[in-house]
Amino acid sequence: MAARLTGFSKFLITLLIVGAIVFGFWFFLNKTDAGKNASNDAKNQTAQTDKNNSNANSKANANKSSSSNRGDDNTIRVGVVTWGGYAGGQYFNNGFEANENSRFYKDYGFKVEFKVLDEFVPSREAWKNDEVDLLWATIDAFPTEVESLKEFDPQVVFQADWSRGGDAVVVKRGINRVSDLKGKKIACALMTPSHSFLLWLLEAGDLKPSDVTIVEVPNAIDAAAAFKSGNVDAAVVWSPDDEDCVNNVKGAKILKNTKSASNIIADVFIAKKDYVNKNRKKLQQLFEGWMKGAAEINGSEVNKRKAAKILAEGLNQPEDFCYKAINNVRLCTHGDNMNFFGLNSDYSGVTGEELYNRMSNTYKELGYAKNPSNWRVISNPSLVRSIKLAGDDNKAEPKATFTKVTKELEKAEAFSSKKISIFFPSGSAKLSENAKQIIDDDFVGIAKAFGNARIRIEGNTDSKGNRAMNVRLSKERAQAVADYLVKEYEMDANRFVVVGNGPDKPVADNNTEDGRSKNRRTEFQMLNE
Repeated sequence: MAARLTGFSKFLITLLIVGAIVFGFWFFLNKTDAGKNASNDAKNQTAQTDKNNSNANSKANANKSSSSNRGDDNTIRVGVVTWGGYAGGQYFNNGFEANENSRFYKDYGFKVEFKVLDEFVPSREAWKNDEVDLLWATIDAFPTEVESLKEFDPQVVFQADWSRGGDAVVVKRGINRVSDLKGKKIACALMTPSHSFLLWLLEAGDLKPSDVTIVEVPNAIDAAAAFKSGNVDAAVVWSPDDEDCVNNVKGAKILKNTKSASNIIADVFIAKKDYVNKNRKKLQQLFEGWMKGAAEINGSEVNKRKAAKILAEGLNQPEDFCYKAINNVRLCTHGDNMNFFGLNSDYSGVTGEELYNRMSNTYKELGYAKNPSNWRVISNPSLVRSIKLAGDDNKAEPKATFTKVTKELEKAEAFSSKKISIFFPSGSAKLSENAKQIIDDDFVGIAKAFGNARIRIEGNTDSKGNRAMNVRLSKERAQAVADYLVKEYEMDANRFVVVGNGPDKPVADNNTEDGRSKNRRTEFQMLNE
């Protein structure tokens, strides 16, 4: 008869079996290749699962954060600075805050909020983080920052204004022309519109940046402070700080401002490409309303005063300050935007592409822009192209016109002079194709940028030959240059004061071939009026 197992015996046998199974499983995972591979696969799968869960959580948190930053989807948030050039939108919005009295809300059904972001870096961070949807920029200085924004696909969607007196160069006593700045210290905020303006002014005066000492300051306000403290000889400032500088520094004056340097500083708005694609209709309506507002302000003193009152409240500035700020810009209309984006084939003035490309090259040469994006990559004229606004108030700014040339203008004071060697056949005043190219490359850009300045063209010869004949020929040659600019670029003929000096104003020794070559020149002088 077989003996029956006790309960304790059964427990021991079960324990031995479980132990054998565990040992066998451990041996398989740790002592065989198949087991090791299976173990690694399991670990990798677990790690990938954890990673996927982590990424999903991070993405969810990022989306939640982005959604939180964007706020109300029915509100477009616009980042601006303390400047008069955005008055068209603020006037149409009836204030800076998102509100139901806004014509944007009444006409189109969405709200607009203007956020004042005067500090440059924080304003860019706000745009990157979706705290604002549209952000101010100037197309002249944009090449210096566009590379750092590439991952966000920035799009230039419309132009708000041209600076027309809002930026100025103030100088100490004794500085009367751009050439007098040579060797002087100039306070300027680098890679800003102030810097762009200074670079253009130096070129118009035949100076290089290396001919002056630029004292770097954070902004134009600090540039004014440096000038008033006596630390520099000149400064690039904003209005009305220019008047304040003149009033506080004995003998100081405004050398030049953007009233005559009329097509250098162009304020634009940028948006992310993704935002444009997702909000195209609202942005078209924003642009349309903004342009209506700008046209109404441009066409009515009453509306301009109303706009100044809105700006005074939103910017926390005196109303008179805001009124002057609006008067120191050209509020761009729909027609101006058509010209700016090259959508008007009859336009011969400065386009956004010309200005952006030229300043890209300038800033690259100076080391401030390594690899700026191509204009076609950042330019988005779809909003401008999508709407049509009738009436004279919505048309583009007319071309600059000038009064008839007087004898006094032949001797009038010039604020700059640029010398260019234009070669003519002996005894001839006919421009060669090479001479036309030299004019195109070396002067047309300056003439267009300083669009409201009258230009004196002086022809000069060496001393060889009959003086009377040289005087006559030099004037005919200067006239040929003026005629070319009028015909090719549709500039007003009254803009040009034509003078023939013959051999009477040499800049070098006429007894040497090199000296005579330098004396055979054409000078382009920008006049003060």
